[in-house]
Amino acid sequence: MKSKAKQHPCGEIRQSQILSTFGPGSMVDLPDYSVLIGGLNHWKGDRKRIYEDRLAGRVSEILEVNSIALYAPPVDTPDPAAPRTGITAFTFPAWFVAQGEETWTAPTGKEYRTRALLPWGRLVKGKYLDCNKKKKPVVPVRFVQACLNGHISDIDWYLFVNPKCQSNCPAQLWLDEGGSGNDFADIFVRCEQCKERRPLSDATLPGRKALGSCKGERPWLGPNPNAANSCVSTTTGKPEANRLLVRSASNAYFAQTLSVISLPDSDEALRQAVNLVYEDFLQYAEDLRDAQKERKKQKVFNALEGFSDQAVWGEIQRRQGGQSDIPKSIKQVEIETLLSSLEEVGEDAPEGDFYARARKLNNLAARWQSHIERIVLVHRLREVIAQVGFTRFEAAMPDIDGELSLEVRRAALDIEPTWVPAVENKGEGVFIAFKKQAIEDWRKQDFVQNRGRELFSGFDQWCKQRGIPDDKAKFPGLPYIMLHSLSHLLITAVSLECGYAASSIRERIYAGESGYGILLYTGTSGSEGTLGGLVQVGKRIEDHLANALELGRLCSNDPVCAQHKPDNLQEERFLHGSACHGCLLIAETSCERRNEFLDRALVVNTVEGLGAAFFPDEML
Repeated sequence: MKSKAKQHPCGEIRQSQILSTFGPGSMVDLPDYSVLIGGLNHWKGDRKRIYEDRLAGRVSEILEVNSIALYAPPVDTPDPAAPRTGITAFTFPAWFVAQGEETWTAPTGKEYRTRALLPWGRLVKGKYLDCNKKKKPVVPVRFVQACLNGHISDIDWYLFVNPKCQSNCPAQLWLDEGGSGNDFADIFVRCEQCKERRPLSDATLPGRKALGSCKGERPWLGPNPNAANSCVSTTTGKPEANRLLVRSASNAYFAQTLSVISLPDSDEALRQAVNLVYEDFLQYAEDLRDAQKERKKQKVFNALEGFSDQAVWGEIQRRQGGQSDIPKSIKQVEIETLLSSLEEVGEDAPEGDFYARARKLNNLAARWQSHIERIVLVHRLREVIAQVGFTRFEAAMPDIDGELSLEVRRAALDIEPTWVPAVENKGEGVFIAFKKQAIEDWRKQDFVQNRGRELFSGFDQWCKQRGIPDDKAKFPGLPYIMLHSLSHLLITAVSLECGYAASSIRERIYAGESGYGILLYTGTSGSEGTLGGLVQVGKRIEDHLANALELGRLCSNDPVCAQHKPDNLQEERFLHGSACHGCLLIAETSCERRNEFLDRALVVNTVEGLGAAFFPDEML
């Protein structure tokens, strides 16, 4: 029998990793070379459609298209005879360094380890042919160039070492490394022909523009004439300068994702209920008493059961005034549903997207009743995450309302996007709502306002170091920082008992006009996310809350941690108050703000005794 055509082996990446670490435009190291994950126009095979109208509508607005679809990343077909499916990747970078132990002595007498630096076209059967006609293996060079708009390309090493040189110069280049090779000032690029030699540190100096201006190259979109686009700075209006980028560095790729919890919109249920009786009974109501009178009729009573008179009258007023629906942020819809007066929300079905029951608070200890408004046990929830783009050098995350700014720089996933990759996770959770009045009274205290000024001073320093103008910077506010810090303490305390690892529990912080709360939830692509551990925790969440507050009072790094000043220029931890790896920092997969905007001094009193705690000592 004739042997089947040999197929190139393919790499394997989990679907969830595609939306975080290895999305379009990211670099992946393989054993012999490095690749760039292709854009959406190079994803092949059948894809599963994911429906989430609220998320799709917001993504369409961000990408400025009429409509957008959500699809799960394609998977490779198990049939070896079938056409290949999956995600195409492109070899990048196209420059390599030879392996081997060679040395070169500088005129100063210092000895350097040196390796040949050459482009793909100079390789012979994938290897470097030295002057003795001996083949040597090569590895991809670890330095490339990129810009703040996400474009990326190979460094023109000939022009870097000698600006008077041509890009296709036949001379041999060498990469000289002194010491451990981690100090750019000890790494030089040397031309064998013209004897020019330049330190790589020149490419890191601001204002030198040693790597030239960006040409807008987007190699992840493939060899398409429309792949490259103009690259202009949003601040100066001039061409953006290239920056040195280490392929394996943590700032090489930041996926921009948007997520929603598939919750029923409480307003939608009200609108549908009013629709049933509006024309026959409610459209001529002139005030609240008229609406209450109409509700006494059996048909109207049955249709509007479960909704308050104020909510019904508000909907009537909206219709009589011809007002359109007020757009709500992603998190606003979620917290309004979780705070709804219904005891049950959703349907307890095996394949249901959302089902929650409000816990009765009659057995809640008196010390918590002044702070906690509502506890909801979320038996089933569905989270949908979509990637809308990516950035390099600086991460651009959703704001505290879960929204991505339209003005943020982002690199495109496709030339003309009609869909974006998404994943859906099923899970469970527990929601704790805190009383508005308690938080408002707390934030008015003098000690709290003093701490707020210190935290804002650190935020201001952070903005100045990154060149973020004042009109683009938005401080999240003290309630958010307090709830965010409390959430991290709760995750640590809860994980010890709920059966889930701390890294698998995620948070969602609500700190807006609609209310204040924390949703701790877990989600996986299978059924493992609904084991019931967090629901059981929610039945006695006050015990875990007490443990969390006790954890926050003392850190293993105190008093250094408690005495940290956010605007300290030496430490450069501008977005942290009393927070470090010993107390508040958790896995970044769990945190919605990349472990930023944290301060346990706003939650409990620390050894510093600032007096800005939301939970005073008498509550512990």
